[in-house]
Amino acid sequence: MKVTSQALALLSATLLNTSSAFTSVHHHRAISTTSSLKVTNDLFVEMTSETGAAAAAGTANTHSSVETYYGDTLKESADLLTNACCTAARPAPQIAQAISNIHPDVIKKYYGCGFCVPDEVEGMTILDLGCGAGRDVYIASQLVGEKGRVIGVDMTAEQLKVAKETQAYHADKFGFDNVEFHEGLIEKLDDIDSLTDGSVDIIISNCVINLCPDKEAVLKSCHRLLKPGGELYFSDVYASRRVPQELREDEVLWGECLSGALYWNDFQNLAKQCGFKDPRLVEDAPITIENKKVQDKIEEMGHKNLEFYSATYRLFQLDCLEPHCEDYGQAVIYKGTIPRFESGWSLDDHHFMEKGKVFPVCGNTYNMLKETRFEKHFDFVGDWSTHYGIFDGCGTSMPFKSSIDGVSTKGGGGGGGGACC
Repeated sequence: MKVTSQALALLSATLLNTSSAFTSVHHHRAISTTSSLKVTNDLFVEMTSETGAAAAAGTANTHSSVETYYGDTLKESADLLTNACCTAARPAPQIAQAISNIHPDVIKKYYGCGFCVPDEVEGMTILDLGCGAGRDVYIASQLVGEKGRVIGVDMTAEQLKVAKETQAYHADKFGFDNVEFHEGLIEKLDDIDSLTDGSVDIIISNCVINLCPDKEAVLKSCHRLLKPGGELYFSDVYASRRVPQELREDEVLWGECLSGALYWNDFQNLAKQCGFKDPRLVEDAPITIENKKVQDKIEEMGHKNLEFYSATYRLFQLDCLEPHCEDYGQAVIYKGTIPRFESGWSLDDHHFMEKGKVFPVCGNTYNMLKETRFEKHFDFVGDWSTHYGIFDGCGTSMPFKSSIDGVSTKGGGGGGGGACC
């Protein structure tokens, strides 16, 4: 990717200092969303008094910076300075076909790090957070079909202008118009009247939540808006450790989706606190910062070993999930009935279920299939009468397989073979 000194100067002038807020772990069946915590390492921010005022000012600065960067500074995907917000994996055939139907002006303004539309979405209502110029909205529009609905939300007027101006083009191309767009912050979804509690089947987001200063507010809203059994299915950028303050304040790294990246374990704890009790990793890939100036800056600050990953997670809205994978002697048998996956299907990166084969699962995986739109595609074996302890192999190490061998798991349709965790 070609980078000029002019581009770097423009970006530095555009983005302002910012910081990121994280939240703490909580226990299953005791979810609390009442008060924020404050600790000395600046990972938690108490939104009160002077600290709250400073945090609010920082949030406003972040929103302004991101809006200017993605609205004015970036004119097309090629203007990005690193590959953090680029999708390297080859799309699945049905996604590639959907992309081929999308207006070139929308494709040109795509800034994402994955393909974040899950399987089995026909007739569903999908909400896209940070939809930009609408690429993923128009992909989802084709997959949900005429009876489905897709809602896009973005804070950047310039991006939404492209999405709305091409809406008639896509309606003519698809043979129906099932999309709507709203300008707003993804932390303030309450401001959008058409979004009501329990009204959405699936929420997607593509390399946007890392740009948001209040990630907790986003996840809480997602949990509230989803129907029981619905899911948040999204791609984003994560770090191998907590991003140091000096990097979080760096103008270039924030705009390039790196400074706002959550440490993977902070993300999992935050997701659990917001009601998503068992986050599941679908696929991941290492991010190589293909920009010498940016990479040199990180190393000069003493953070050479800080690693970034692009990862897709699915978070189910299911109150019946437990905080760990528990063994009840259960199993599932995949029927081979999900379109395009007649031989086998992956729930996540370590649950590939072959058609007709008995597949042992933990209680959480059992419920993720039994209590969601996937139920009709499985036969279920066992009940809840006997508990056999923790499911063998359920651990807490860094989940990204690509951190071990540097090989992306993206584009392969999920991992293979092994049972739960």
